[in-house]
Amino acid sequence: MNIQQVQDSFFKLRSNRVFEFFVVGVIIFSALVIGAKTYDIPDYMLTLISWLDSGITLFFLVEITIRFIGEPNKKAFFKNPWNIFDTLIVVVSLIPIQDSEMALIGRLIRIFRVLRMVSIVPELRLLLNSLLKALPQLGYVILLMFIIFYIYAAIGASFFAAINEDLWGDISIAMLTLFRVMTFEDWTDVMYETMAVYPLSWMFYLTFIFLTTFAFLNMVIGIVVNVMENEHAQEEKERAIAEGDLTIEDLSKQIEELKQMIKDQKS
Repeated sequence: MNIQQVQDSFFKLRSNRVFEFFVVGVIIFSALVIGAKTYDIPDYMLTLISWLDSGITLFFLVEITIRFIGEPNKKAFFKNPWNIFDTLIVVVSLIPIQDSEMALIGRLIRIFRVLRMVSIVPELRLLLNSLLKALPQLGYVILLMFIIFYIYAAIGASFFAAINEDLWGDISIAMLTLFRVMTFEDWTDVMYETMAVYPLSWMFYLTFIFLTTFAFLNMVIGIVVNVMENEHAQEEKERAIAEGDLTIEDLSKQIEELKQMIKDQKS
């Protein structure tokens, strides 16, 4: 068997759905092993878990090797950030640091192995990529939300500090209190306490909740959903082009639609 045949065999193996599901199962089992270490268990169980952890690390090494050998373009393998992430996690997990000062970092690296689920499952990759691409738009929404928080916190600290110093003593504490109000964590107790002195203070809380919880959070959800739809549409186009199901005319038309969509978002 020559090198090309080995590469083709490994490419088929890494593209096999059964193999992908098996890798996902090992990742889930790895997460369970990490969780088991947090319990007070006998020494023999700790020894067994240690052997299982070593076996999982060895399996991940074999799996990343199969993916690398099965990659037709070896240079393109490390152009993918997820492949770099997986490789770093596996390589660092191989370093024997259990009894050294770096043991804590070693345990943290093994915890991050659960994130390999994102690199394996395409739907999770799409979700995370959409969140990352939505960050520039979300940044302005978060900035505007911070301004609203700051204004309301300044008002609350000015009027309600004398009522409850623990909740409204200064602007930073007031912002934490407002976060509690936004998440509906016993916010009525805070409101009724100030209403005993300022009967109309309910307007302060209701307007804040409508602006933050109902308005801004829905804006955040809308932005993320919109970016996810665009990412999904782009992925479908690329798949159609790769499979030859998309004609040049269809491609040109969809590119124009995409340009118009981007122009509308900017405006």
